Amino acid sequence: MTDERALEPPLGLDEDGLGRGAARRRAPWPRLGPALAAEFAGTFILVFFGVGAVNAAVATGAQAGLWQVAVVWAVGVSLGIYAAAALSGAHLNPAITVASATYDGFPWLRVVPYAGAQTAGAAAASAVLYALFSEAIVEFERRRGLLRGGPGSELSAMMFGEYFPNPAIFGTAEEAWRIVSPAGAFLAEMVGTAMLAFLIATVTRERNPVRPGPAAAPLVIGLGVAAIISVIAPLTQAGLNPARDFGPRLVAYFLGWGEIAIPGPRGGWLTVYVVAPILGALLGGGLGRWLGSRLP
Repeated sequence: MTDERALEPPLGLDEDGLGRGAARRRAPWPRLGPALAAEFAGTFILVFFGVGAVNAAVATGAQAGLWQVAVVWAVGVSLGIYAAAALSGAHLNPAITVASATYDGFPWLRVVPYAGAQTAGAAAASAVLYALFSEAIVEFERRRGLLRGGPGSELSAMMFGEYFPNPAIFGTAEEAWRIVSPAGAFLAEMVGTAMLAFLIATVTRERNPVRPGPAAAPLVIGLGVAAIISVIAPLTQAGLNPARDFGPRLVAYFLGWGEIAIPGPRGGWLTVYVVAPILGALLGGGLGRWLGSRLP
């Protein structure tokens, strides 16, 4: 590893968000205050559209099928990157931030503040979404005979935090738990996030002759997220991002879901939705950078 601060911030974009070469990469990292504001805003946008699509799909039936939800997630990811990239590098994900600190010289002292801003943005977006969908959620619970915070209320809590297997597909009975074990859920989140980090590393490396341009990279990354969701979401709802899971999950905890939100009926929220994505980002991001270093 070189000692250059060049190396790409977590979404593979330079510190100015534009990916314009080694000269700019040697510039100082962005000021912390604006960078944290950008991470908050970018993650807010990502979660507003992504978790908003889940709210719309579950509470109102507005989305027809998993792919429609995944496409809205793709749009949210792309718009969040566009909003944040110039000020912070558009990490929007603590797992990607840890990978950047590990491989790219991103300052370790910024990892916790970045993760905090990302989680706060996700929580704020979830609070706004609850204000918008609260009546629809209450009606959904009434029609399904759900007592919020009681057994089976993962069916409504899944609009914020995530569960395995996906309650909308497999239900919440204990028989469904045989479909995805905690170990299987851990593997799914790790592999899905590894795919995301690998994609980011490969499409943003300057030495990759077929990489998209800086303006197109967020669209490609968003499309990759949609593809990963299509595969992983039936198993774990495809968190891929500790902030995306914990921020909304924390909001759900305080809005009445209680232990259904944290720690959840099967536990695992920490290992499956926090630890596994971080490990996956380290694996996939490391492999992508290793391959990139061997390009001519």
